[in-house]
Amino acid sequence: MSIVVRKPAPKASAERLMSVLVAPHVTEKTSQALQLRNQYTFRVRRDASRTEVRAAVEMMFDVKVAGVQVVNEPGKSRRFGKTAGRTQDWKKAYVRLAEGQSIDYEAAAGKA
Repeated sequence: MSIVVRKPAPKASAERLMSVLVAPHVTEKTSQALQLRNQYTFRVRRDASRTEVRAAVEMMFDVKVAGVQVVNEPGKSRRFGKTAGRTQDWKKAYVRLAEGQSIDYEAAAGKA
């Protein structure tokens, strides 16, 4: 039996973290998650990891993240006249903040 030692992932640069979050994802389901579990939802880059999402949210909004869950959302089939097409796959991140923390999207948009 051999022991595998993994090196810690390199720290992401500030430029990389600024591009991880694409946009807030606001729907009825995400609004309910916000009210019940203090959980915010973002569209993120498809190659983003959970640790990068955590670091990006903490850096951009000055909050403490309690947990991150990421979901790969498949694209949908669409028709364009006679031609069948498909929308692009995308990734969504559910970010749960620590107790007493919150994000104000409007104030954050004005800061950027």
